[in-house]
Amino acid sequence: MTTSSEVLNSIHEINLSYLILAQKILREDKSVAMFRLGVSAELAAILSEFTVAQITRLAMTDQLLCAFRFSGHEQLAALARPTRHEDVKATHAAILLAGQSVEQFV
Repeated sequence: MTTSSEVLNSIHEINLSYLILAQKILREDKSVAMFRLGVSAELAAILSEFTVAQITRLAMTDQLLCAFRFSGHEQLAALARPTRHEDVKATHAAILLAGQSVEQFV
């Protein structure tokens, strides 16, 4: 059985990993990262400039900082369904997400 403490520790670890990854991809290619993360230019600028201490402090929140970006169960189900063309699954996901506004994620 999972305790509340274990769940919070898992949330903190996920948040820290997510923030480190977000900062890394923002620094490599800001426009691609903004699309992949679903964030605005303003939020991207803030995230890319965070110090290690700021990232660590933000990661310790009790809420997940990353979220599902699909607006409905149909999109998620379509991406999870087995397909004969696995090589185009990433492109399909990008097309679905491209139709959503950035404001939805900030």
